Amino acid sequence: MQVFHNPDHARHNPSKFINRGQAKANPEVPERGRIFLDAVTAGGHVVQNPPKFGLAPVRRVHDAGYLEYLETAWALWSAQADYAPEIIPNIHPGRNMATKPTDIIGLAGYYQTDTACPISPATWDAARAAADSALAAADHVLAGRAGEAYALCRPPGHHAYHDMAGGFCFLNNSAIAAQYCRDQGADRVAILDVDVHHGNGTQGIFYDRDDVLTVSLHGDPATFYPYFAGYAEETGRGAGTGFNLNLPQPRGTGDDRFLAALDGALNRVADFKPDILVLALGLDASEADPLAFLAITTDGFARIAAAVADRRWPTVLVQEGGYISPQLGTNLTCFLGAFETAR
Repeated sequence: MQVFHNPDHARHNPSKFINRGQAKANPEVPERGRIFLDAVTAGGHVVQNPPKFGLAPVRRVHDAGYLEYLETAWALWSAQADYAPEIIPNIHPGRNMATKPTDIIGLAGYYQTDTACPISPATWDAARAAADSALAAADHVLAGRAGEAYALCRPPGHHAYHDMAGGFCFLNNSAIAAQYCRDQGADRVAILDVDVHHGNGTQGIFYDRDDVLTVSLHGDPATFYPYFAGYAEETGRGAGTGFNLNLPQPRGTGDDRFLAALDGALNRVADFKPDILVLALGLDASEADPLAFLAITTDGFARIAAAVADRRWPTVLVQEGGYISPQLGTNLTCFLGAFETAR
């Protein structure tokens, strides 16, 4: 399988995030990228550095003011006399505050929806490198060079909204790839997200549209991030009504239950008749993941891959979550191998 990977991702190296009121070591670190790269190399896949696509396809998904913030935030932040080594907001707008501020402290809260997306000097460059990988994979499949391609994206993207970062994510790589496919002539694009966390940013971007179907299997947000989105009753709005499907899973869901839910998800995608599928591939549903909520085994990931590949849709695989554990690399190797075998 063709793999696209830009080593510039390693320049984004966040040290901490705030979880349950505590500052903890950030799990979204460059070592993830090294593990993924070792896994695809071990699997015999062809790795290529993506070309630079520029900001035009990114602007098709993200707000101009938000992109300006990501590009300039560090310069504004570091101009303060007492700046910290990472931008982590300490105030957010909330329900009763709506004015957009001008100071960097306020802007951080306005554009970073939580405390799990710290910005450092190289975050913007790393996020753009990840988006280029997703775009290159989409371009590879669209050009008919292969029926599938894998974008080794880091940082991930599916929690990034049109105008907000969140949950380790800055640019929504899966959404950017999907919109690029639409712009290049694909009439109907489906996004299937199997990350343990709901792809709230992706849902938000396409929630009013009927040309991009969004389907997500994830841990029940009643007690799990992102808490405020990912519920079964969220089915789309306006023209998009019926084009968003959430399948939240209870804590501890294992292979068989997840595969049964996946079958329903794939049937909904089949009803949509997509020209191309974007698979938001989170490996953090693993039983060994440090953020564990679900309990998918390595064999379970292989079964998920085979079930998706068996549908024969042209597929752009975009790496989302999956954090450091002894199984992380093996899970990716087995997933990609099973996908190719099922083809």
